[in-house]
Amino acid sequence: MKDKVLILNQDFSAIAVCSVHKAFLLVYLDKAEMLSRSASEALRTVSKAYPVPSVIRLQRYVHVPYHGIALSRHNIMRRDNYTCQYCGTVKNLTLDHLLPRSRGGGSNWLNLVTACTRCNTRKGDRTPEEAGLKLIQKPIKPSLQFFLKMHLNTTNQDWGVYLGVSN
Repeated sequence: MKDKVLILNQDFSAIAVCSVHKAFLLVYLDKAEMLSRSASEALRTVSKAYPVPSVIRLQRYVHVPYHGIALSRHNIMRRDNYTCQYCGTVKNLTLDHLLPRSRGGGSNWLNLVTACTRCNTRKGDRTPEEAGLKLIQKPIKPSLQFFLKMHLNTTNQDWGVYLGVSN
């Protein structure tokens, strides 16, 4: 079972995504309540079938300190939808510093974008404007909600109610 389950805090704020097995265990041990279930699947034992959770809410409020989304190659490409931010291709991807490191550009959310090797080589040690390249979208610093909303494309659509996305 590769499905994921949205975990909500007691106040209905999204805090994480977990596996179906972990979510089922939380519900079974009365540490969470099932708010939404998968209509097509069930967890089966020899004598009983249990519904597969899609969204669960914790019974007790859990204080989750916010550390932000980790700056990593994978998360930058995920933010940019695994697409070159100059030409739109999805092949031979790498990272590019908008303001090159040699000119004082740092490695941060607002200075890194996904680029194909062709565009990255063309840009070289210049800014996109100097190289005659235009960004498809301006880079942003993502939040947990941002990544969870992106996850909606491949996950159960009833998460949208809890993430503020209208269907």
